[in-house]
Amino acid sequence: MIKKNRTLIIVTSIITLVPILIGVLCWNRLPDTIAIHFGSDGTPNGWSSKPLAVLGLPVFIFGAHILCTFGTAIDPKHKNISQKMYRLLLMLCPVVSIVCAAAIYGYALALPMGGWLNSAFFMNLLMGILFFVIGNYLPKCHQNYTVGIKLPWTLADENNWYLTHRFAGRLYAIVGILCIINAFIQLRWMIPGVIIAVILLPAGYSLALHLKEMKKDR
Repeated sequence: MIKKNRTLIIVTSIITLVPILIGVLCWNRLPDTIAIHFGSDGTPNGWSSKPLAVLGLPVFIFGAHILCTFGTAIDPKHKNISQKMYRLLLMLCPVVSIVCAAAIYGYALALPMGGWLNSAFFMNLLMGILFFVIGNYLPKCHQNYTVGIKLPWTLADENNWYLTHRFAGRLYAIVGILCIINAFIQLRWMIPGVIIAVILLPAGYSLALHLKEMKKDR
């Protein structure tokens, strides 16, 4: 799996670390304290020192990228993970790194991002794209220990896994579209709402399938 995607792994790793280069080039223009976390309305609510924002955050995301890259490859059921799904995983962290950098540096450098084009726009757009793309791949994802909705009953029952991921795929796609729309209208409750939905609804659906199956066995 790693050998087949060696070039993509190298390219995505470099892209993930590009924000460090941008930060170094803009170092003298950046303030000593930089906003790195924003509320659903785009208002900063978390701050960091310049070195941590420029170096620490991209390195942290890079670490997650390496974990996804090699952790997936050594999954005991890695043969169930398609090449398309693996390549999607490789591209997640680079996208997150670049979008986060756009929001953080854009605010820190006071770039002209008036109206709806602000950190909330980038956050909603990023989540929307990720949810929509993942939603399209989830139904094609077979049982494994790394990717997907890993619950005791989904891992124990192949049919439960299939039905849960088909349901979750549709849900994620709908949520993705809603987040992309929200990038322009920026409703504050949207992001917390969709996060709760994508966690609880698939888990609840999977549990309901499991309980239904248990009743049949009695």
